[in-house]
Order: sequence, then structure tokens, then C-alpha cells
Amino acid sequence: MAQNHLKLEPLRRGGLALLVAAAGACGPGGDANPDEHDQVAGSLDREPSLELLAPGVPALLQAVSPVSDSVVWISGHEGIWIRSEDGGITWVAGTVEGHEALQFRDVHAFDARSAVLMSAGPGSASRIFRTEDGGRSWTETFVMREPEGFLDCMDFWDDQRGLVFGDAVEGAAYLLFTEDGGRTWSRVPPDRLPPALEGEGGFAASGTCLRTGSRQRAWISTGNAATPRLLSTEDAGETWTVRDLPLSGGTARGPTSVGFRPDGLGFVLGGNIGGEDQGRRIALSADAGITWSTVGDLALSGPVYGAAWVPSTDPATLFAVGPGGMDWSRDGGMSWQSLDTLSYWAVEFGSSRVGWAAGPGGRVVRIRLRP
Repeated sequence: MAQNHLKLEPLRRGGLALLVAAAGACGPGGDANPDEHDQVAGSLDREPSLELLAPGVPALLQAVSPVSDSVVWISGHEGIWIRSEDGGITWVAGTVEGHEALQFRDVHAFDARSAVLMSAGPGSASRIFRTEDGGRSWTETFVMREPEGFLDCMDFWDDQRGLVFGDAVEGAAYLLFTEDGGRTWSRVPPDRLPPALEGEGGFAASGTCLRTGSRQRAWISTGNAATPRLLSTEDAGETWTVRDLPLSGGTARGPTSVGFRPDGLGFVLGGNIGGEDQGRRIALSADAGITWSTVGDLALSGPVYGAAWVPSTDPATLFAVGPGGMDWSRDGGMSWQSLDTLSYWAVEFGSSRVGWAAGPGGRVVRIRLRP
């Protein structure tokens, strides 16, 4: 496993309100799971600042997992992962030895030492690895044995229990479950899940087509079928319900990202991954996903690849990213403002103060939020 220690190099880009990254680490961190925040920190009255960082890797970065304002893991193509423990000032970068061709489209970090990587691709290109020494070594814990299998996204309730969702296999929904922090995985029996639609699966865009929440809840957004759908559980995956989503359906269409707050506000965002006509790409829920409405539209062009709530904010604050840029909403997703037109694939927040976005060419941006 190759590993390098890299120093942040502040950069400036035209057309983007960038601040040069300041010296010194960020303040103490917040909870990495937005659904766990039950207290609001206040409204965000000023536009966030975007700080372009330089982790020193050339690959497409596709998933972000903040542990705190200081500790964040990011994963991407060419078998790459990167980690910072000082708020993005310095980075450790590496590859999983022997697997440099894998596309790590999701990462879940437990702390600065322990994390799980999920690669996406057909058949055995879909794998899961775990480290407990900060990335110095990785243990392979799952290899897809189904030729038509394709892992899409991953999330954990805590440091032991987690789920991984993948495209349907032989007409049956594909879901993995772990009870030991990703050291071992078992497939959830297909008869415990709603039957899959023809062609149904998730979009392995930013690792956010699956989200876990408090009180054993989880949500999975599906697409690429005639009707986009939401699978949800309230008992840690023992039973599941399914509801149709009012987004445009069909091949390469549907939601790429899903998220909920503790108060029941939820979103599904997506679009048309394979073409110009985006159709309906945003739907909002105020009752934990029971009913949905299509309200307004985004400012950015093209599909959404990743989206995330900012925890502990009132009014509800939401970010969305895609090849067409970065938007944010201060009214729960009903109206949107553009923050950037550069390309991003993933965005996540570890607290109401700091977030992270990542994309092509090793692009990493730290988002500073100012109440």
C-alpha cells in the first residue's frame, strides 16, 4: 500500500469565491451523522465561504466521510483514499495495494484510524475493505461473486451495524448487512425486501443513495427503472416498506442522493445521468418519506450527484453538487442559490460549521458556514 504525507497548497480559481486556506486546525468536531442532531445551532445568514484545498492526488474523488471538523476521509478512483486530521491543512494519501484500478465510490470513517472503503463496478470490481491503522494496511472483507452485481452505496448506524446497497441481481434487490463494523458481511434475504423492478438499482455517484438515521431508520433511493422508489426501514433492516417517488424514471434516471433530518424533513435529488433532458430531479418530504412533493428546481445544470443536510440548522439548510456546480438552499430545498459552477461529485457535513466537497482532478473544497 503506497502512502504519502502531503502539505496543503493554497490555490485560486477564477469564478469561485475562494479563500486561501488559513493555517491552524479547525475547532472541535461535531457528529458525522446529521440525523443524530436534535438541537439547532441557528440560521445561516451569510453565504458560505469555499476554500480550495490541495491534497495532491490527480484522481476523481467521489465520496466524503467527515468524522469531525478536523478529521475527514475521502475516496475515489485509481484505488485512492485520502485523510486529514487537521481540517485539511495536511493530507495522508494512499492506495489499497494490489487494487489500484478500483473505483472507491464510497467511504465510511469511524475515526482517524478506522474506516471502510467500498468499490463499485461489475462483478468482482465491487469490493469492501477495512482499515484499523489509518490506512497503512487494508483487509478485504467482501468480494462480489455475482457477475451482474454492482455495489452502489454504504452507510452505518454506529461503529458496528451498517448496510451496503447494490443493483438488483437476478431480479432480486441486493442488500448487505454487517454487525461487526464491516469486518464481515451477509446478504439480507431477498424475501425481506420488496421485489425489484426491471433494471432497478442505485446510482454509485457519491455513496448517498443509502442513508441511515436515528432510531434504527434507514432509507434507500432507487432508479434506472420505470418508477423511482424509496425503500425504508424503522427496525434496522428487519422489515422494509416501499413508496414511489415523483421523479422522472427510466434508464439512467432517478434519485442519486437521499437524506432526512430528525424532524422528518427529507429530500431525494437526482436527474438524468446519461443525457440533457433532466426531467424532475428534486422531491421533498415533511413526514419522513411517507408523502412527497416536487417543489421548485435547482440552479445548477445537469444531474445532482450528491447532497447533504447541514446538521443543527434552522431553517433547514441543504447542499447539492453535480457536474454543473454546487447549490445551497436555506429553506429546506424549496429554493436554491448557486455557490460554484465547477464540477463536484460529493458533499458532506460533520457539523453546522464545516463541510467538504470533492470532485474531478483531486478537487477538495472545505465549506465554511457562518451563523
